[in-house]
Amino acid sequence: MIELDQVCFNWPDGAEVLRDFSLRVVPGEKLVVLGANGCGKSTLLKLLNGLLFATTGSYRYRGDPVTRQRFRSAPWANRFRRETVLLFQHPEAMLFNPTVADEIGYGLRQMAHAECDGLVLQWAERLGIQTLLENAPYSLSGGEKKKVALAALLALEPQCLLLDEPIANLDPRSSGWLVDHLLTTEATVIVTTHNLSMAAELGERCLIMDEQGAIRFDGPVRQALADMDLLQQANLVHRHQHRHGSFSHSHPHVHDWE
Repeated sequence: MIELDQVCFNWPDGAEVLRDFSLRVVPGEKLVVLGANGCGKSTLLKLLNGLLFATTGSYRYRGDPVTRQRFRSAPWANRFRRETVLLFQHPEAMLFNPTVADEIGYGLRQMAHAECDGLVLQWAERLGIQTLLENAPYSLSGGEKKKVALAALLALEPQCLLLDEPIANLDPRSSGWLVDHLLTTEATVIVTTHNLSMAAELGERCLIMDEQGAIRFDGPVRQALADMDLLQQANLVHRHQHRHGSFSHSHPHVHDWE
């Protein structure tokens, strides 16, 4: 489904974010991407969603090159946008409609979906936000905004879900529902997270990116989480003094943060 070959990405000021990035993802695969802040996880998802384009290297989706020129073909671009969706780390960037109901139904209306109203209610109920349908999205809490953004994407029944820190700001019940949904969906899922304790629940394959935007590990997620040296090199865990009464020693610490 997804093929990246020696992709590099540089911002206009020359700052390099991704370096020699090669990746293959098959349909239905569940991939967890781990890395410290600033390593390029969000940039990677935006590139996979066709919001950014590689400086060098190539990206193919279902065998088709994903380029600016390719997006000038309306039929291809519309199919790509229906199949591949991105949840931003900060959902405020995605919300612009006057009500929650309008927000969830926006993509469905663009597709002229016959069951738009029914799907809006169905996904609002699944995410537990049915009482908020007439509310303005800007008035909601961070966790409620995340649920609205998720409902709007999942209602489209996409074939590829790109999720940037999807657990952040969600309450435990909603986090559990989302994990269950991601593990049972037939869609391809690529998810970034800082939450190491949740990583093994989100997929079986793991990428670890170093702080230069290169891949340091690609393999089973449980193997990655058991390698403290690897996690420490990737700045995902830290070492500091730890006191037990009068005795003090240093060892790696895992702290989840969002």
